[in-house]
Parts: sequence; C-alpha cells; structure tokens
Amino acid sequence: MRSLKRRLRARYGWLPLEELRNKVVLGHTAIGLGRFERSEIRRLLATMPGGVRPRARVATVVLTYKRPDGVLRAVESVLAQTVRDQVVVVVDDGGGQLPEFPADPRLHVVSLRHNINVLGVSRNVGMGITDSDYVAFLDDDNTWHPHHLETTLKRLDEGGPDAVYTAMRRVLPDGTERDILSVDFDRKLAWERCFLDTNPLVVRRLPGVRFSRLRRHGKVAPKEDWEFVYRFSRRHRVEHIPEPTVNYAINPDSYWTAWEMTS
Repeated sequence: MRSLKRRLRARYGWLPLEELRNKVVLGHTAIGLGRFERSEIRRLLATMPGGVRPRARVATVVLTYKRPDGVLRAVESVLAQTVRDQVVVVVDDGGGQLPEFPADPRLHVVSLRHNINVLGVSRNVGMGITDSDYVAFLDDDNTWHPHHLETTLKRLDEGGPDAVYTAMRRVLPDGTERDILSVDFDRKLAWERCFLDTNPLVVRRLPGVRFSRLRRHGKVAPKEDWEFVYRFSRRHRVEHIPEPTVNYAINPDSYWTAWEMTS
C-alpha cells in the first residue's frame, strides 16, 4: 500500500491526491453549505441599495471574524489604494464584533446569519453580492501596500493572464519581517508545495471564479486558496509579480490559518 501511494504521489503529486480524498470524504458537506451560500446571497442582496449588486472595476472581499482592530486596518489599507474604482465588501462570519468603519460609499459591511467557519463560502457570498471586472481578496489580519491593486490591474489590463499574485512580506507577531514569499507560478511545483494564497491575488471575474465549499477543519490540507488557484490555472493563465505589495501576518491565533502546520 505504501509503495502504491509513493508511486501515485510521484506521478500525480501529493496535494492533488489529498484534494481528491477531501472531495470523497468531505463532499457531502458542500451540499448544505451550497444552499446556505445561495440563501445568504439572496438575503444580503435585498439589503443593498435598490437590491442591486454594487458595480466597480474591482471588487475586494475582506473576511473577518471577531478581530475588530485587524479588520479595520485591513479595510483602511484597501480604501487607501491608488485605484479608486472599487467596491469593498466586508463579510463577517457571524462574529458580530465589528469596529466603526470609515464613512465611504464604496464600503459595504455584511454579516452571515450565523458562524460557519468555511472560508470558501464566505468569499463566494462576497463575490455574489458584488459586480466587477476583477476580484481581489484580503483577510482581517493582513494589509495591502497602497499600490497593490494598481500593480496587479496594470498587468491584467495588458492582456495575457487571467489572474496575478504579488510577493508577500511575511511578518511575525512582534512586527518584524520573517521573509519575502515570492514564488513564480509553476503548476507542477504547486503539486507539492502550498505556496498559493489569495491575499495577494487579483483575478478576472470569470465563470470559474468560485471557491470550494468543502468544510475543511484545521488539519485538512490543502486549504481553499491552493485549491482555487490550482483549479483555476487548469484553463486560465496565472502569473506572479515579484514585487511585495502585501503584509501577511504569521499569526498563531489566526482564525483562517493553522500556522503550526504551515509555518
């Protein structure tokens, strides 16, 4: 059996095999979560002005759960972008602990009706209640440099890729820099390494832009970010921009990432 596993991993890669296992073992969880996602999109759309999806060149989806100080910093970094034509939607995963946000007509704050702790569904809801040419993502413990969107959209507007991601400045809890994560996109390399993350990612809004709805507990690998980019790259071109435009927190208390496994 071990010999068979080694041969399969050598031929097909470790992470794709793990994801296949996830679909078999956890596939049933996506059914109810899909219903929840669609129901939340309908409910939250009704709260938008005129019941219409806000439209902009780029929609940024910011996820948060019980981190008011962090999400405020994240949102401020998004609103400070040199690209002004954007809509920003904060999706609160039922935590209820939200700060007082800046008064900005581009900003919309919504809360799921209860906590689900499924990153993919929360992001799908954020995309589902917005309309844009491009979509970007940020979590509540990270921030962008002011030119993040300008850098990524310039490359996307030039034509060629359907998604780009920049380098990330990874920061320890005390604020010191651990390293710069900058890895050129290589689908074969992604077979074995989870270097793909959505915080530096900007993607063209296409029919395949949807995150996995599987309920992945802390020990399930790979995570939604890797699954999304890997699946999207099957039919669409993904490029890396080696310029750091994201401050990415290595946070042992992160709601979204189990750093004891990934650091």
